[in-house]
Amino acid sequence: MKNLIDEVRSTKYEVRVLDLGLRDYQEVWALQNRLVKKRISGQIEDTLILVEHFPVITLGRRGKEEEVLASPEYLSQKGVTLFHVDRGGKVTFHGPGQLVVYPILNLTLDKRDIHQYIRNLEEAIIKSLARLGVRGERKKGYTGVWIGEEKLASIGIGVKRWVTYHGLALNVTTDLSYFSLINPCGLEEKKITSLARVLSSKIKMERVKTLFVNSFCEVFKRKKQ
Repeated sequence: MKNLIDEVRSTKYEVRVLDLGLRDYQEVWALQNRLVKKRISGQIEDTLILVEHFPVITLGRRGKEEEVLASPEYLSQKGVTLFHVDRGGKVTFHGPGQLVVYPILNLTLDKRDIHQYIRNLEEAIIKSLARLGVRGERKKGYTGVWIGEEKLASIGIGVKRWVTYHGLALNVTTDLSYFSLINPCGLEEKKITSLARVLSSKIKMERVKTLFVNSFCEVFKRKKQ
């Protein structure tokens, strides 16, 4: 019996990678909801959405309006939209140059452990960074991945009937000035950074995507479809 259990745990399930390029947030949010329903009903396999968004601020379930530091009029002038969404966490920014990943995963295939799922997302990011020669770290009491005292990647998830949605955001070449519009993730005294700043050089988004997908498949024991 033990050998059979070990064999099941070592099985690599397929995951479909959907690279959407640069897309409107609301469009991809609607897509996530459709895919979650299909995953719950077993109509599709696990799916990994990769996307960059036009400038948008999202408020999670614990987010407060006062954490958005700019007026609606100013946001409109800057071309930044605002959405209240059903993920964990507080307020964050998404924009061009930021890799946003939405895993639509059936956790029943692995382990019904949301805390471990979040740790695994962090591990996939950390492994990706290591392949670029960057040391990413966890910080006690917080989610996400850090470089010293600066936050590089944020995580905010949702789960319906053990199928995940929402996910993570990794700053690659993001214009960090946008983060001055918010109190990011409620971290008043923490700074936000990007891979471009850490590496002091240009880095191609396609390379980061490839590294992340490979690291994700390794951590979650998936194989790319």
